[in-house]
Amino acid sequence: MPLTHLIADQYPVTTAPWPRFRVDRESWSRAAQTLASGEVSLVSLWAEPGQVHLALLDEAASPAEIAILSLACPEGHFPSVGAHHAPAIRLERTIRDLFGLEPAGAPDIRPWLDHGQGASYRFLGAEGPGLHQVPVGPVHAGIIEPGHFRFTVHGETVVRLEERLGYVHRGLEGLLAGAPLDRAIRLAGRASGDSTVAYALAFARAAEAALGIEAPARAASIRAVMAELERLANHLGDIGAIANDAAFALMLAHCGILRERVLRTADEVFGHRLMMDRIAIGGVATDLTGAGLRHIRALTTYVRRYFPGLVQLYDRTASLQDRTVGTGIAKPDLVRRFAAGGFIGRASCRAFDVRRALPYPPYDRLAFEMPVRGEGDVNARVWIRILEVEQSLALIDRILERLPDGPVATSLPAIDGTGREGVALVEGFRGDIFAWLSLDGEGRVARCHLRDPSWFQWPLLEAAIEGNILADFPLCNKSFNCSYAGHDL
Repeated sequence: MPLTHLIADQYPVTTAPWPRFRVDRESWSRAAQTLASGEVSLVSLWAEPGQVHLALLDEAASPAEIAILSLACPEGHFPSVGAHHAPAIRLERTIRDLFGLEPAGAPDIRPWLDHGQGASYRFLGAEGPGLHQVPVGPVHAGIIEPGHFRFTVHGETVVRLEERLGYVHRGLEGLLAGAPLDRAIRLAGRASGDSTVAYALAFARAAEAALGIEAPARAASIRAVMAELERLANHLGDIGAIANDAAFALMLAHCGILRERVLRTADEVFGHRLMMDRIAIGGVATDLTGAGLRHIRALTTYVRRYFPGLVQLYDRTASLQDRTVGTGIAKPDLVRRFAAGGFIGRASCRAFDVRRALPYPPYDRLAFEMPVRGEGDVNARVWIRILEVEQSLALIDRILERLPDGPVATSLPAIDGTGREGVALVEGFRGDIFAWLSLDGEGRVARCHLRDPSWFQWPLLEAAIEGNILADFPLCNKSFNCSYAGHDL
């Protein structure tokens, strides 16, 4: 098995539920080469002062396995993973900016989050007759977050796109260091506002793994209801917004009504439209009352009544199909290489969903379909969202039918003065969110790393737009809907 092979004879550290091993430079480099071979997938690459960590996923194992490798860097450098495996390059640039650790042999050492060089930043070139560059952003029309897109075009055709992000870097992981757990989970829940439930859930599960506790069954079910409501709201919003970028505003208006209905229901049931701060370590902060159950059931009935008409509208509008079919193709082999999750991966043949591959309560007891398509274009990404809306509605029904009685939170154990570590991977609406958490002997956060699925999706957008016309970029970009804030942290 690849992970077993990589960690043989190394030095384990107590981490739950998946192991962490201190490795030497040889094992680190072997892991990078194994990533390049495709035998394992990259989950994340991060650092703290004096050492780097590499989280790997073995999807072929049954069940899937995760292992973390840690390498001490007393001389301030480590063998580059990006030299072998391109998805690691931006993560290494981030490590270099934030910790000053040099990825030896890295193919790209330009600053990523550090924008101190301003205008001197060197974009990658593409030269030839008739080529010219079109800079877009970082300030955009509308209310989207900041990001710079440097297009090289030939006429209307995009020859190259290079992204530059980092404009919304808030030093979130630095703010988490030293924070007590109740404050830390609030910070984690603000990593990306549209995924606040998923981020809080990832942090809570990492903390619970470190503390050796499990949320009560009723709390786990309520968490899943919130997660599926978050998925519904975002998918409904995205379906409408994609159609709007194809100049079909009618879909946006109708989907906006459904999305608003989801958000109002969340407010009525949980006291917050986005359900921010409703997940706590050890459970949830808000129980489901009888009135809340009736509100959620009324919502699912309402969406089921009106959503099929919108699906027909999308499917039978030739002008929409003309813009979405065959546009912005993310090729399956590239998607697998970057281990891109969520609707982007599942629209390009990558059948990976944490709720299935590494199931956590209550998904470990729930049957549901995982829609997968192979076209990888804008249309496929829309259809994955449509099918996931239907699956979320069904999941909410099943969870409510089986909602256990009992408490919604468990007490946190007394801290015995020793440090602890926990890891979690959960499925947000964009894909898999990774959390690694180290607690000190007083139960405060010593170090926390959060990885948004967008890290491995943004680079695919650069590839998907190539060969398309520049006017299709908003459509492609919205069909990806990568997070700026979740990526920059």
